Amino acid sequence: MNRQVTGGLKQGQEKQLKKKELVFASADRAEFKEMMPGVSWAVLWGDPDLGAHGTFTKFVPGFDGGTHMHTNDVWIIVLQGAYVYRDAAGERRVGPGEFLRIPGRVKHWSGGDSHQGAVFYEESSGKFDLVTENYNKRLK
Repeated sequence: MNRQVTGGLKQGQEKQLKKKELVFASADRAEFKEMMPGVSWAVLWGDPDLGAHGTFTKFVPGFDGGTHMHTNDVWIIVLQGAYVYRDAAGERRVGPGEFLRIPGRVKHWSGGDSHQGAVFYEESSGKFDLVTENYNKRLK
């Protein structure tokens, strides 16, 4: 393992590795719960309210997440549809089998494909938060 991957495991999955639990999940059979209008998720490991975690996340077609940022890095692998990401450098459509790392504290816009929405695996080394454009309101 290279140093970068080891650091990510140490930060993001230390508790998970100590438990030595195998985690196997299928997005097709996951039980999704609404997190906010237009977004639902199925928690696979960890606790998004407390720290490191992994989820399957769904955006409904045309979901508009608005401009926001997250305190912690977020890693995404798209499974179905497309995750649309926009920052100062431009827009990217992240499709099935593609990976996106969103560094913490980077202002961006995100949303789902207008016809298919998006289903993706999302992982973070810290608790989930959504800091809105005015940066005064934290959701979650």
